[in-house]
Amino acid sequence: MDWWIWVLAGFVLLAVEMASPGGFYVFFFGVGALSVGLLTALGVSETIWLQGVLFTGLSVVSLLCFRRPILKKMQVHGPTGEIDSLVGASVVVHDEIGPGRLGKAELRGSTWNARNAGETPIGRDQPCRVERVDGLTLWVRAE
Repeated sequence: MDWWIWVLAGFVLLAVEMASPGGFYVFFFGVGALSVGLLTALGVSETIWLQGVLFTGLSVVSLLCFRRPILKKMQVHGPTGEIDSLVGASVVVHDEIGPGRLGKAELRGSTWNARNAGETPIGRDQPCRVERVDGLTLWVRAE
């Protein structure tokens, strides 16, 4: 196979990596194809089977060796604390909710699942406080 086909394949694979949402997988196969193109142009790999073995070996080995360090280097360190915590926020209950039972509550204009964390029932339209958030469920207690 001609060297320029490997180079073209390498650039196509690098373009696919740039168009994909991330993960840094296709990048190493593009680099492997470019490397095989260079080795073929230099006359190191003449046969197609050797080119295939080199492409596979270079791509997989570079993926296994370099992907994790590159991802660590590129990782953006965002804020470490909570940006917007719902704990302590005031909610209004839409339904009567018995102790430990599930109902609906409104918080910041959205309806949430709410579980009564207290020992007494919470009446309809009674203001409550959020004690904790578990997924999409607010654990609330009457004020």
